[in-house]
Amino acid sequence: MHILIVQARVKPEFIDAFKQATAINAQNSANEPGVARFDFLQQQDDPSRFVLYEVYRDPSAPAQHKQTAHYIAWAEAVSHMFQEPRTRAIFTNVFPAGDAW
Repeated sequence: MHILIVQARVKPEFIDAFKQATAINAQNSANEPGVARFDFLQQQDDPSRFVLYEVYRDPSAPAQHKQTAHYIAWAEAVSHMFQEPRTRAIFTNVFPAGDAW
């Protein structure tokens, strides 16, 4: 598994629009064949902070994801909404094992 965790801080005036656009992207992303899981989270004590938890079946799947129409539309729609640049980190699962996904 190839796990990508993206953290974003959104300008307060764009929180609702960001949630709407990102929920559409997440729903479509979850249906991609290379995606095992795609979660969209909002921080409880700071609603301007969000996390995308993306689990891909192989290392090539994130690049394929970035070529989809829904990702391209999302990236264009939200590009001006960020308070600061997004951060991302790549992980490998320890538990559960890859075949459990």
